[in-house]
Amino acid sequence: MAATIILIPARMASTRLPGKPLADINGLPMIVQVLRRAQEAHIGEVVVATDSEAVQAAVEKAGGRAVMTSTDHASGSDRIFEALEALDPEHRVARIVNVQGDLPTIAPGDIRAALAPLADPAVDIATLAAVIHDPAELTNPNVVKAKGTTIAAGHLRATTFTRADAEGPGPHYHHIGLYAYKRPALERFVKLPPSANEQRERLEQLRALDAGMRIDIAVVGSVPLGVDTPEDLDKARKMLPSAS
Repeated sequence: MAATIILIPARMASTRLPGKPLADINGLPMIVQVLRRAQEAHIGEVVVATDSEAVQAAVEKAGGRAVMTSTDHASGSDRIFEALEALDPEHRVARIVNVQGDLPTIAPGDIRAALAPLADPAVDIATLAAVIHDPAELTNPNVVKAKGTTIAAGHLRATTFTRADAEGPGPHYHHIGLYAYKRPALERFVKLPPSANEQRERLEQLRALDAGMRIDIAVVGSVPLGVDTPEDLDKARKMLPSAS
């Protein structure tokens, strides 16, 4: 099997929740909670890519591995690519999973699910989505909707991603911002200029689709909590057990 690595980008420059990666969730910093979920997926080494020495120290204190990256990156994908090149200059790693550092409740099985579409040689990037059950999400611009054609049960080929209201008959899908890349696809992606659709929707993945890259979607059972506000942090504390 091709070598796989999970990279978790983490930066400290959050405006809505200052110091977000180090926010305490039941005895562990949030970035360590995410690290634990990624390790529990059992698909390869897990490394945090950060621009903060405090984050690096917290990860290493918890027995994890972290690498320092530039403070200038515009996106998490740029950050993980820098980390990948530093960690694996011999290009032994063939598949890279990008797990956002603010998803402390992500199910390890869902992280594993993102790899399945990459078995198809035609697929460049894989991501996740869940069926929308809450009607309020259909018209919420903060909920990114994934659209695609069905390849098999629980497997779509993405046609677009949008913040616009969901229209027409369902099911409709809530996109989950976790990505699995084949290495050449990640390298190509970070070198592409932003596309017009990407800039209009403020959705980085549209750059790949606009460049003719193929993104497939694994459909999972639920959407993990993304922690962006103090209210989200309180929810995460109620959802996760205390550190032993």
